[in-house]
Amino acid sequence: MVKETILNYYIYNSKVYSTKEIEISSKVSKASIYEVIRIIDGVPLYLQEHLDRLRKSAELLGVGIDKTDKELIEEIMKLSEINNEYNLNIKLLCLVGEKGIKDICLYFIKSSYPSKETYKKGVHTIIYESEREKPNAKTFNKQLRQRVNKQLREKQAFEALLVNNNRQITEGSRSNVFFVKDEKLFTPPSNKVLLGVTRTKIIELCRQNNIEVIEQGIEVDSLQKYEGAFITGTSINALPVRSIDGIKFESSKNNTIIEVMEVYEKNKDDYINRRKNGFN
Repeated sequence: MVKETILNYYIYNSKVYSTKEIEISSKVSKASIYEVIRIIDGVPLYLQEHLDRLRKSAELLGVGIDKTDKELIEEIMKLSEINNEYNLNIKLLCLVGEKGIKDICLYFIKSSYPSKETYKKGVHTIIYESEREKPNAKTFNKQLRQRVNKQLREKQAFEALLVNNNRQITEGSRSNVFFVKDEKLFTPPSNKVLLGVTRTKIIELCRQNNIEVIEQGIEVDSLQKYEGAFITGTSINALPVRSIDGIKFESSKNNTIIEVMEVYEKNKDDYINRRKNGFN
């Protein structure tokens, strides 16, 4: 398996190790649950939401997490300090054994963020037929990730939109997806997708700003009726989609999508500014 840990140190069961020692990725199993948390100016973005989802994922697998939120937060901040890194993504990984979660690891991972030009142009996406077994749980699926990555490389696409047996789009392989029509947002139902932290935040902000959000099935055969689309995620925020296979959109010029992006960016910046003095 490709080495995943980067920088100098990681934390494994509350102890600090050099990344030259045990390679965590070799221990990852199908039942492993995780969160990817973005650090911006030393602030873990929407941290409580990530911790809540981690516990929800554990609950769906019938296991618990012994560490308190306070302990996890202290370890996240410690990881940032010992690596002297304050603007990168951290993975919080829980390894599930027969008797529950046996190991908790925190480490920095290779991170990339779209350029301003990418937001202006939008990204190309593809349709990929696959369905998560437990969509609400953020679990590791090595086989799916490898298959999707192969398709992305071959088709020079940024993301793959997963399609279920009913020919409905559910989510991206590493993102959530929204569509726009008549100044309204349409997104697949919550029980069909991973409840992304960015997705949840955007729905909340849209409702606060009188942008209607409708959760409903998104038929593959109906994509041409929409005026635009965007995907959401920890590293990409709200990113316009310029095409899905051969269907093209002018998403980056859509006023509703532009408004959503601006509202989210403001909330993100406000969050970071409020929390620069700590989480206590």
